[in-house]
Amino acid sequence: MTDLTGAVWRKSTRSGDNGGNCVEVATNLHAIVAVRDSKGDGGQALVFTPGSWQRFVIAVRASRSDSPSPIQS
Repeated sequence: MTDLTGAVWRKSTRSGDNGGNCVEVATNLHAIVAVRDSKGDGGQALVFTPGSWQRFVIAVRASRSDSPSPIQS
């Protein structure tokens, strides 16, 4: 199990007031990026390499710009 002690969790500024239904990400850890459900502060997290996380973020951003979404403002 990965030690997430010292993780600094943050959530998107776009998460707004949605009742806590969002994810948090910690990018300050050595050689990993951790992602967790914001409602489960002490729960499990998914762990990615920085490269795979970067590819994921790039793909999500590209897909959002390709087709308009009804939730985009």
